[in-house]
Formats: sequence, structure tokens, C-alpha cells
Amino acid sequence: VQLQASGGGLVQAGGSLRLSCVASRRMFNNNGMGWFRQTPGKEREFVASISWNGAAINYADSVKGRFTISRDKVKNTAYLQLNSLKPEDTAVYYCAADRGAVGSSHSSSYNYWGQGTQVTVSS
Repeated sequence: VQLQASGGGLVQAGGSLRLSCVASRRMFNNNGMGWFRQTPGKEREFVASISWNGAAINYADSVKGRFTISRDKVKNTAYLQLNSLKPEDTAVYYCAADRGAVGSSHSSSYNYWGQGTQVTVSS
């Protein structure tokens, strides 16, 4: 397993979760990392990305101001803090490693994917 995502769960609207994505080794320390989400019948949707050094961060408009992406190279881990959750945030969340260093908003730029973790927000 190259990327292992965890931290999902069931929360009430307005609640918080922190997702983690652990890389099996330091092979992704020079790559951008991203988080995407997907609901049944819909395409995978960009959520957030972070560059290899954390200097460049991007968010989907739908999560700006509520979600925070970060990474810890010592721990080979990327994080996604989810605050002020809404029922429409319910999805399977995937972490991924970009081929490049920046972290794209396009899923086609990513060649390694974690297995996904379910986030369910109740109203």
C-alpha cells in the first residue's frame, strides 16, 4: 500500500473531522498531494491540494474557509482538517500523490491514490 487514508466517520452538521493520508515511505516528499471526494454516480471532485514544500495550497470554492490541508514530511503524512461540515460534504474522500511538485486540481495529474475514507455528515 502506497497511500493509506483514514479519519473519516459520521458527524453532525457543523462538526469537524481530520483526515490523514500516510505514505508508506518518503517517496512522495517531492510530490504535490491532493484530496478529492466522490459520491455515488458523480465524478471525483477536487477538494484541496498542497505543493511539495507546502508553499502552494489550493482549495475548491465549496470548501474554502472550512477545510485546511497540510503535510508533515517527517511523518510522511498529509492531512485534511474538515470544519463546519455540511451534509453536502458527505462523500468518500481520497488522497493522492501528484506526478509533479505543485499539486494540481485535476485528478488526471495524480498517479497514486489512497483507498478512500467515508465522511458522512448528518443534518
